[in-house]
Amino acid sequence: MGNLTLANQLTILRIMLIPAFVLLVVYGDLGWALLTFLVAGITDALDGLIARRARQRTTLGAWLDPMADKLLLVTTFVVLTLPSIPLTNHLPLWLTVFVISRDVVIVGVVAIISLAIGPRTFRPSLWGKLATATYILTSVIVMYYNYRAERSAIVDLAVWVALAVTVVSGADYFVKLRRLINEPPAVETPASS
Repeated sequence: MGNLTLANQLTILRIMLIPAFVLLVVYGDLGWALLTFLVAGITDALDGLIARRARQRTTLGAWLDPMADKLLLVTTFVVLTLPSIPLTNHLPLWLTVFVISRDVVIVGVVAIISLAIGPRTFRPSLWGKLATATYILTSVIVMYYNYRAERSAIVDLAVWVALAVTVVSGADYFVKLRRLINEPPAVETPASS
């Protein structure tokens, strides 16, 4: 089996949709931006499902999929935060900084642990997956109400839920990292959440 499986092709498509999404938001085509983001989200759900069902798991996919997720979500959060883009609803800067910082710290700590005491297996946690789902849902909610050019308390609620899940998932990862330090070295895998 080659590395360019259907699952990996869907992941690559997700990465290719990111610049289109940014341009659509910047130029005010918010309906198309929302649709593009939803298609990217569907490719995220499908690539993992296809990889598991068709037994198409690859090393490339193990690295590419979490990278594509992070690129999509970080880009989306940054674009929806920028005050220079005329949107009805923006994500608060503090939330975007907090979400990105959480991921940077987790990846950095895993890298330091791997360099200091050897590679460790670091699998996504349930809280990490919930955080990703929450970020996607928060992005969809913000984009939907931007498309409608309408302020909504639902946007504010989504922001606070995203913050809460970020805090809990970050704490969960640090508990797991403490255990990880005491485990024997394993085959190196990507850190993702």
